[in-house]
Amino acid sequence: MKCRHCKAELTLRFIDLGTAPPSNAYLSLEQLKALEKWFPLRVLVCTNCWLAQTEDYAGAEELFAPDYAYFSSYSTTWLAHAKEYVAKIAERFNLNRNSMVVEIAANDGYLLQYVKERGIPCYGVEPTASTAVAARAKGIYIIEEFFGVSLAERLAKDGRQADLIIANNVLAHVPDINGFVSGFARLLKPRGVATFEFPHLLRMVAESQFDTIYHEHYSYLSLTAVDSILRANGIEVFDVEEIPTHGGSLRVYAQRKATGKNPIHNRVAGVLFDEADAGISSADYYQVFQTKANQIKNDFLVFLIQAWSSGKQVIGYGAAAKGNTLLNFAGVKCDLIPYVVDRNPAKQGLFLPGSRIPIEHPDKIRQTKPEYVFILPWNIKEEVMEQMSFIREWGGKFVIAVPDVQVL
Repeated sequence: MKCRHCKAELTLRFIDLGTAPPSNAYLSLEQLKALEKWFPLRVLVCTNCWLAQTEDYAGAEELFAPDYAYFSSYSTTWLAHAKEYVAKIAERFNLNRNSMVVEIAANDGYLLQYVKERGIPCYGVEPTASTAVAARAKGIYIIEEFFGVSLAERLAKDGRQADLIIANNVLAHVPDINGFVSGFARLLKPRGVATFEFPHLLRMVAESQFDTIYHEHYSYLSLTAVDSILRANGIEVFDVEEIPTHGGSLRVYAQRKATGKNPIHNRVAGVLFDEADAGISSADYYQVFQTKANQIKNDFLVFLIQAWSSGKQVIGYGAAAKGNTLLNFAGVKCDLIPYVVDRNPAKQGLFLPGSRIPIEHPDKIRQTKPEYVFILPWNIKEEVMEQMSFIREWGGKFVIAVPDVQVL
């Protein structure tokens, strides 16, 4: 396999998680009677540009189906993050009724609703029908296509160039990362700004966040790699912020290389230095991740088996993609975790891919009173613990697995 960005041959292995079905391919009762598609889940690293990337097995159309079940608005933490971002970005770049804001991968309108509230013209690009319908219900104009050069050129020709393009947690989801970024250079106005948010590879390694690896994530990103990708496609980074979302992310500010006027902030050099100092551009940096993942998997299984042996029930909270990676890597089924709960009605009544664990309404926790609630989306554990604080009434406890198994 060759690198998605620079086309160099890939030889350095980052991690091998065996095989798994797509993490958001939830199953109906009828689909339980059929076979699931499982694909190898391995990540390689390019030793030329240092882009970490999954091996190619499943196409984007297969992973992001029309009934895609991930809806951003079911996390209050994420909604608060989006609202704060909109307030900050509108002030910094003086966005107003004469501006145009575009969000790529707008999902269910979780962010653009706050842009719309401020009276700033906006529209979203979202290829999955289920979330596009939800965004339109909020009054947001949605273009239901995958974003790339051809769509960007068409939109620019139609007079829809942007003062701001937002790309939150989508850069890792695109197989053609060069074509995707090239679209930004075409859709931005000459002085326009783009922001990209993505989980930071540095934090992923430091915190053993191997469960953030799944087929929908084609790339695992450092500023070192992103800077190279953007520059090669007509965009330059002028600022970067480290933010806490998804276990530690970067928010990158970029502009058209030929026409942008924002000065380069010293934070860019600072993050690049931190990455170099950690050894992100050396093969040795990637050698220990597999061992860490194996240890977490084994500790997770030990905890579940000991709980089962002592007659204590463990249920899961959050039918999240990262949880599916952990469950399938560990080979966990309904005997150890009989059900998981999720606030998203689109997931309730379905079954997790691979493990086939049923997804229930959160009210079931009150009915069964489990001794342990395993928080699978550990990145929102504070939100979950606040919502589910009532489990303390019967002595229930919360558990996470990453960066190590902890009873909270």
